[in-house]
Amino acid sequence: MDPHAPVGANGSSSVGTRLPRSPVTVAGDPDVELLRPDDDVEDPEVSIVIPAVNEELTISDFVTWCRQGLADAGARGEILIIDSSTDRTAELALAGGARVLRTPKRGLGRAYIDALPFIRGKYIVMGDADCTYDFRLLGRFVDKLRQGDDFAMGSRWLGSIEPGSMPGLHRYLGTPVTTWILNRLYGSRFTDIHCGMRGISRDALERMGLVSQSWEYASEMVLKSVLMKLRTSEVPVTFYKDREGRVSHHKRSGWFSPFQAAWINLRAMFIYRAEFFALKPGLFFLIAGLLLTLPLSFGSFSIGSVTFSLYWMLLGVTLAVLGLQSFCFGVLAQVLCDYSGESRARWTRIFRYTPTVIASIVVFLFGLGLADALVVHYVTHDFALPPPSALLDHLAVTGSLLMIVGFTGFCFTLLLYATGVRYGTPQVPRDERDLS
Repeated sequence: MDPHAPVGANGSSSVGTRLPRSPVTVAGDPDVELLRPDDDVEDPEVSIVIPAVNEELTISDFVTWCRQGLADAGARGEILIIDSSTDRTAELALAGGARVLRTPKRGLGRAYIDALPFIRGKYIVMGDADCTYDFRLLGRFVDKLRQGDDFAMGSRWLGSIEPGSMPGLHRYLGTPVTTWILNRLYGSRFTDIHCGMRGISRDALERMGLVSQSWEYASEMVLKSVLMKLRTSEVPVTFYKDREGRVSHHKRSGWFSPFQAAWINLRAMFIYRAEFFALKPGLFFLIAGLLLTLPLSFGSFSIGSVTFSLYWMLLGVTLAVLGLQSFCFGVLAQVLCDYSGESRARWTRIFRYTPTVIASIVVFLFGLGLADALVVHYVTHDFALPPPSALLDHLAVTGSLLMIVGFTGFCFTLLLYATGVRYGTPQVPRDERDLS
């Protein structure tokens, strides 16, 4: 199949012969309207959902490719074009038999959010309308979804990439590096996280609750498929270069567009995996800080030529506080980004409300007692502090750390259980509620 040859009369005989039905204006959003062709498909199994902006050069051939792909897959399907063009894209798509959802131009990710109420198929295939992905082969995605996969991710690296279709910056640096980063952060094994062609069940897409408004929707979908533990597979795809006369969206937006897209994709990866940077590193610093602080509670000591004094102790306190806060942030980030509820159940089982609150109060009061001993000495000795090597100084530093640990532990426990408020999860485990 020649991807660059225009579709002949057999493939596009209907172009220009059908008129759309009356447009349907969306309640609550007068800027969105749905245009339907006269031969609109009823009860489709597959929905091909495609954002498009000024793609009149390729849209007719693309719709024909989709119809051929649906026929080859033996699937009853609809083609839904989310259009914010200023050219004839919508007109040509309708003439080819596609539904057109007219929306303002407000971002690629937002286009999928706008489209969700209008998707009727059980399975969804996504992509671009520029004929760079071969939708005549969409049956590969439909087969995976029919076999029970929730998410079928396209991969150009497992398929084929036509020479000249990808800039060297994207092919050899951008996509491999960001794919490697996502795999490292999320423990996944994707080969091409930026492939624009992908399939997903409608149920999974609804549960994802996409929020990305722009390019980062691509990474959001991939990383949420991991967080949600969806049954996922990769599908080889064929990737063609742009047709003569077409300018890609990145080129339309200027030289900085690829770098901006890379940054906002990385932003999504980091936000949804904040625990990677906080939880385990925080635990490491907390343990290191405690090991450095607690042995010095009763005074300085030397190991060989190195003397561990009050200054080493202050370093330990700094590490412990930094680590404790980072650990707490990491736990909360993991709970907030967990779709299964397993993380919250695990952490509330470890930090049971009543024992943790009581322990936090006891630790705080004990620390307060150690610190108060130095305050009493200060007041009763004409407001003069003992020398830095004095036992009271070391105990006061330990006391200050324990006060921080106690107060932070108390606040952390409240926040951990507050994460269940929005979702109606019981705030106190059943075994503790029964005691009351």
